[in-house]
Amino acid sequence: MIVSPGGHAPFIGKPETPEQWLMYLYGRLQGPRSSAAEYVKYYEGEQQKLAFSQMRYRHAFSEVFAQWRDNFCGMIVDASAERLNVDSFRLPESPGTDRDAREFWQRNSMDAFSGMVHLDTLIRGSAYVAVWADAQGEPTITPVSSSRMAVAYKPGSLTELEAAALFERDAWGRQRVTLWTDRYVYEVPWGATEWHIGALNPNPIGVVPVVPFQTRPRLLADPVSDLANIVPIQDAINKTVSDALTTSEAAAFPQRTVTGLDIVMDAQGNPVEPFDIGADKLLQAEDPNARFGSMPAADLSNYVALTDMLVQHMASISKVPSTYFLVNNASSAPSGESNLSAEAGLIAKVRQFMTPLGESWERVIRLCFAVKRDSRKDAFAMETRWKDPEYRTEAQHIDALLKQKQLNVPEQVLWAEAGYSATQIETFRAMRLEDARAAAEVQRLMPQPQQSPTPKPPQGNSGNGNRRIHESA
Repeated sequence: MIVSPGGHAPFIGKPETPEQWLMYLYGRLQGPRSSAAEYVKYYEGEQQKLAFSQMRYRHAFSEVFAQWRDNFCGMIVDASAERLNVDSFRLPESPGTDRDAREFWQRNSMDAFSGMVHLDTLIRGSAYVAVWADAQGEPTITPVSSSRMAVAYKPGSLTELEAAALFERDAWGRQRVTLWTDRYVYEVPWGATEWHIGALNPNPIGVVPVVPFQTRPRLLADPVSDLANIVPIQDAINKTVSDALTTSEAAAFPQRTVTGLDIVMDAQGNPVEPFDIGADKLLQAEDPNARFGSMPAADLSNYVALTDMLVQHMASISKVPSTYFLVNNASSAPSGESNLSAEAGLIAKVRQFMTPLGESWERVIRLCFAVKRDSRKDAFAMETRWKDPEYRTEAQHIDALLKQKQLNVPEQVLWAEAGYSATQIETFRAMRLEDARAAAEVQRLMPQPQQSPTPKPPQGNSGNGNRRIHESA
């Protein structure tokens, strides 16, 4: 947990000094009691697992079912996160994909870290990426959780940042704070306990080098987690399942009854059970008035039906196919065509996420070019290429690509649509160029066929020929 130093006087109005900016942005952090922190617990299954209907049941069965989890929140988020994979970046003036952008991406291991950014954005509603230069002047891309960073937008703008602050803490409890504005960078070193003990330096790139990531950006509201509408249904499922488990422990097997027996008390005046049902296979009594009977076991099918209904509601709201939940599908597996139809809503949701996330990644790459003082820092026509989020059979996919080839779609585009990465496509192009050079060299070394001279047309006098024809006529 990041701790704010004391002794700072409150202020009214817009922050002006670095200390005021840090105070303001610190108050905007998503703390441990924020809704974002609660969504993290639901994703990890660490929220209240079972909600018992009565306190006496909690005391009796909480230890028995302490490790039980019936959490669908993690699966719902993963269903979208696993389909969000950045492939490359494309510039109109560059053939194929931009090599320098791919170099920035690979240098910072973003094939792995980009998935973490997407996952944290889906869970918490927002995440951040900071871009700065390392000791060699190369761009460094650093993903940051929204629990460690806060930003402030310029008045009237939805994209341009006025300030951003990063609050870090290491394994020894030391803190470091970094504040960026478009004019300066203010750094409080590791171990400093007061925010006024910092170094002020000019910002060499002239913009705040932080990019917010949001799955559902809104105009007048905070970003929304993908679990916002799922949590109430998850709580209802936990309540229903806890009732079912309690019933299964107390009344899910036939209850034996006996009447006509004298009740025996122990020394403390408590009744003593006359039979040990678990050990005695035969129940007998000497009293001729004793009568044995049984009560039927409790029917748990009502709990199952209610849980299935809640899961179906969860699937409808989250747009995750019901096949992911295995609701009433244990006996028959769905066909491939029905799976494609069922995933249409999920694919549409993932493509909707791709639009704001892609814009944010393009801003990250432009910041990398700004660090390198490259003119492509203003390449606003840049596009983020995503891997296909739709799962299809290989035969269907290749057949669709062959039909696109008949429309004269370039082969490089078809390779990308087939799922090959930018590195693989670059290798394909180099291999084809090498094959063409080898074929040309073989053609040059082979003996060339001798061409026979073209025979000349016979010489003659066309005028005399015409005269002979007329004379013979």
